[in-house]
Amino acid sequence: METAVVLLVAYLIGSVDFGVIVPRVMGVDIYAEGSGNPGTSNVMRTLGKKAAAVVLFGDLLKGLAAAALGATVLGGAGGFAAGFAAVAGHVFPVWHRFRGGKGVATAVGAALWLAPWFGLVLGIGWALIVVATKRASIASILAMMLYVPGFALAGYRGSSLLWAGATAVLVLARHADNMRRLLGGAERTVVES
Repeated sequence: METAVVLLVAYLIGSVDFGVIVPRVMGVDIYAEGSGNPGTSNVMRTLGKKAAAVVLFGDLLKGLAAAALGATVLGGAGGFAAGFAAVAGHVFPVWHRFRGGKGVATAVGAALWLAPWFGLVLGIGWALIVVATKRASIASILAMMLYVPGFALAGYRGSSLLWAGATAVLVLARHADNMRRLLGGAERTVVES
């Protein structure tokens, strides 16, 4: 019962979609702008860097909070399970008719709690790749490909890595359209509208 409650709370935390809330406060329906995705990249294209930074920070924080809750209450792989639940909440948010973002920042936020050095490297690496390529999708796909190996190098094994793998698969699945556009040479940059 305790596990179910923690995972439900983590899912509800993840469902708080800053990519919808921040634009709404600014009078913008993010679903009707740019790519229609309530994520940091679309918010940056639509509303600029400051709004995008608030969205990014909020999405990181909810992953971190969910993982902290799971690790503290459940121990062991509980932080990973709660991190997955938060990412699922971000991707399929109950508060926003199950139309959410792609979950990268929330997954990185969970990593910041579960393996701080790895999470920091993952976050900085993501940012550097975005700066170098101007495409958040490339950075996000690479970050998720490194998600399980990074936790393995940090010493995690067993069900922790299974939950990390489930998180990476979910986020990568949400990037299927981006992968097709990348292969076709049609992927948008973070500054295009």
